[in-house]
Amino acid sequence: MRKKVYMTAGYNTISLGTGRKEFNPKKPRPGIEDYLKEAGQGVLKQIKGGADSVDESIMGNFMAARFNKQANLPGFFPMIDKGLEYKPATSVEGACGSGGLSLMGGIRSILGETADVVLSMGVEVQNTVKAIYGADILAGAGWYKERKKGHAYFFPGQFSDRAGAYYEKYDRDRARKGMAQWYANAIENARLDPTAQEFHNTHPDPYAQSLKMEPNGKIFVDHLNFMDCSKVSDGSSGIIIASEEGLKRIGVDKKDAVEVIAFAQTIRNITEQPADRTELTAIKKAIEKALANASITVEQVGTIELHDCFSIAGILTIEALGLAKPGEGCDYVAAGKTKRDGEMPINTTGGLVGWGHPTGATGVHQAVTIWQQLTGNAGDSQIEMKADRPYGMTINMGGDDVTVSCIIYKQG
Repeated sequence: MRKKVYMTAGYNTISLGTGRKEFNPKKPRPGIEDYLKEAGQGVLKQIKGGADSVDESIMGNFMAARFNKQANLPGFFPMIDKGLEYKPATSVEGACGSGGLSLMGGIRSILGETADVVLSMGVEVQNTVKAIYGADILAGAGWYKERKKGHAYFFPGQFSDRAGAYYEKYDRDRARKGMAQWYANAIENARLDPTAQEFHNTHPDPYAQSLKMEPNGKIFVDHLNFMDCSKVSDGSSGIIIASEEGLKRIGVDKKDAVEVIAFAQTIRNITEQPADRTELTAIKKAIEKALANASITVEQVGTIELHDCFSIAGILTIEALGLAKPGEGCDYVAAGKTKRDGEMPINTTGGLVGWGHPTGATGVHQAVTIWQQLTGNAGDSQIEMKADRPYGMTINMGGDDVTVSCIIYKQG
């Protein structure tokens, strides 16, 4: 890193969708402008000078042009605050990894010395269409020419194939136990965060609930049940990315910020199917590059926010991280090692399965969660950060292991 880069002043809206008491598909709900205004103003209220202190803004979003019939998203920044008008603003798209690209853009602006304070945001409002139509929209995260060959629920089908390959190569029973524990962890953690989509979940035994529900290809996909999947979500997240000079400008002490010590971004060919469905190669390479750039090992990381769009993706990422050998990620999870008080606390506010997955916002939400945890501002979700493991990591994935960003943080 040629200069120091920090993140601070994070804010998340509620992740709204099925599971939240406020959600009613038959009644009017907030639009994309409502989520952006809430999250953007929530960030700006935390910094000295508000919008006047911001040099540029960047927006992560996947499919507003189809879900909301709205494009040209940078134009919404002045709606958030008049102080952002006539300042540079950009939108970026990398499917479910769009939020991570928003962070990447902000980091690079600080490193390129074109800005000292960047407002990074992500947003998605997806509950505007029925799930089956939404599946077609989300299929754009893969190679759309393959759409007709895929499952009606395209991306659940993609990761169902990964799960099926994992069952065949290793052991289905062990895998299902690990996947059920992944769901149970997600619900346990989401219940501690009032903004989480599963915050209101009161099921007495989420582990048994998931384990007992056998995947059924006649009603969904062959190798995943509904609890193996993240839900359709509406929401927005924002965070400030700043240089040392920028922190001073906005009146934030370093102890109230996290420092970005390394990052990596990788891309896999979208027109090719994975060579091995039991490996996430783009994620693995991004992790390896980020750790090498930070000159640390994964054992020094104290908490991770990773992209569990499906429970099998979480288990495969555990293996990509090197926390478990191939075929043993499911055992690592089943043993409780990824629980909030486990060996490696993961997705402490529920991750995509528990907190929610407003696709364009997810990468930014991950950064907000790490900022909260490393600065001791996570409320009921707070975990104990150990002195010998002071780092946090985010892993955001777009598509089926296609667009990946990985960031490593420490308390400022």
